[in-house]
Amino acid sequence: QVQLVESGGGLVQAGGSLRLSCSASGRIFSVFVMGWYRQAPGKQRELVARITYGGSTNYADSVKGRFTISRDNAKNTVYLQMNILKPEDTAVYYCYAEVSSIGSTRASAYWGQGTQVTVSS
Repeated sequence: QVQLVESGGGLVQAGGSLRLSCSASGRIFSVFVMGWYRQAPGKQRELVARITYGGSTNYADSVKGRFTISRDNAKNTVYLQMNILKPEDTAVYYCYAEVSSIGSTRASAYWGQGTQVTVSS
């Protein structure tokens, strides 16, 4: 079994910064794609950013230039540095990872429990 544990959410004023972290643990053989999604009240969950094992990244247009995703493969940890935060960034942020477990022949998707980010105007 694999667990994703997030940290770093909170309340910040518009224009401020937050850094989210997510660590994968358990019977892990390899962690492929890691990423962050978010879901605001009344809206669908949407991709914020994702990063491959090799470091290739993708971002939602709404966060380009403000958010930076990175990872530490040795620690199976992904980070999301969020700068110039806006009230519309308010949402629950979920960590995501595609993981192949020890003894498994394929990768499975895992989600964290979510961390609240609230940006006040």
